[in-house]
Amino acid sequence: MTKILFVCHGNICRSPMAEFVMKKLVAEAGRGDDFYIESAAVSAEELGNPVYPPARRKLAEHGISCSGKTARQIRRADYDGFDIIVGMDGSNMRGMRRIFGGDPDGKLHLMLDFAGRSGCDVADPWYTGDFEATWRDVLDGCRGLLGRCCK
Repeated sequence: MTKILFVCHGNICRSPMAEFVMKKLVAEAGRGDDFYIESAAVSAEELGNPVYPPARRKLAEHGISCSGKTARQIRRADYDGFDIIVGMDGSNMRGMRRIFGGDPDGKLHLMLDFAGRSGCDVADPWYTGDFEATWRDVLDGCRGLLGRCCK
């Protein structure tokens, strides 16, 4: 089983979108039992809060529910518990390296690297309000990641 953790700043927009998009993609590929997928935050600001309403609506537009998801912060133990850990932007990557104490096993990846857009950040709708751009980035990254995992 491949264990994937998606990470953003607060775990209320981008990373839960990625979590639930990826869950849908693996289910559609008939591979749902081959993956364990979660999301988390580098910060403690939103702990316990549900997915941000505009992010929930964007997922719902595509027939995806994120019901019951609440924000949680990454823990040092997550590094050992997941095979692939995906940050949404450079700031998330720095936060993960700080919390995990580095990346000795090469598990940390930037989301859009999987979409062939190396070094690019997933659009942050918290600041832009553009959930469509975030949707496209997340979908591209998840499709690329699934392609990598299903080789």
